[in-house]
Amino acid sequence: MTDIGSLSGKRCALVTGGGRGIGFEICRKLAENEIRVILTDRSQKDAIEAVEKIKLSGNSDVVSHQLDVKDSESIAAVANYVKGNFGKLDILVNNAGAPGLVIAKPQDFRSFKDGAGFFQVIDENAHLLEGIIEENYELAEDCLRTNYYGTKAVTTELLPLLQLSNSARIVNVSSFFGELKWIYNEKVKADLNNLKSLTEEDIDKTVEWFLKDYEEKNLKANGWPIVVSAYKISKAAINAYTRLLAKKYPNMLINCVHPGYTQTELTSKTGPLTPEEGARAPVMLALLPDDGPSGTYFLEMQPSTF
Repeated sequence: MTDIGSLSGKRCALVTGGGRGIGFEICRKLAENEIRVILTDRSQKDAIEAVEKIKLSGNSDVVSHQLDVKDSESIAAVANYVKGNFGKLDILVNNAGAPGLVIAKPQDFRSFKDGAGFFQVIDENAHLLEGIIEENYELAEDCLRTNYYGTKAVTTELLPLLQLSNSARIVNVSSFFGELKWIYNEKVKADLNNLKSLTEEDIDKTVEWFLKDYEEKNLKANGWPIVVSAYKISKAAINAYTRLLAKKYPNMLINCVHPGYTQTELTSKTGPLTPEEGARAPVMLALLPDDGPSGTYFLEMQPSTF
């Protein structure tokens, strides 16, 4: 962990999963925009090395801190660090994520559908992916604990510090796989899309229902996605949670975003976008002007529908 002390005037951002990929580029771009950046990663070594890379490019106002979004003590420690060193937080980018699967044969995956990779991973061609992608209950549970429950836990812990800012922004990195079209269960879709009556408990119950059906092998019977299933549900839950949070905190700008299909470890380096290009949309939302949108899902740089 490194420290730069508390300096007045500059806005402060915390990014989860900042050690590599899109998260690293988000940190770098924010630093370039005169934002003080707290780069966090589950691996303290990766976080320190990432900060050194950014400093080599001439941006010195960036620090590292270890953060495991599945560990309550780790979350509390980073919140105490922010409070003690900076007093408040202006920007939170929830980027840390888990895929809920293992790409067992990366070369075969990279050549799948002429290199289209995840773009063509749909339930209708699930049989073509046998042996290439592996999914199981343990991976699914880890995915939901990271992408949904982890994002919630970090946000909840840091909300008091965000409320001290007069320009608070929360950006939840989501996915086009979080769009409701991937879910066939009409009740689930209706519940997640009903912002008037939706509660956090409703989202939790949906996630718990999914995990129960996954464990009992009832995904298809109950209308859940079959391929990349846990990732899809985790991101649908995040999209719903984002809208709920925006409604509850109208003084903040809180949005979620599909950064684009990006060449990262999660996609086995497939996709049309580089990590630098994938960081553009999250950074745009982190730097929104005060009259910007809130409770909105962005498909890359443009507002879209859930």
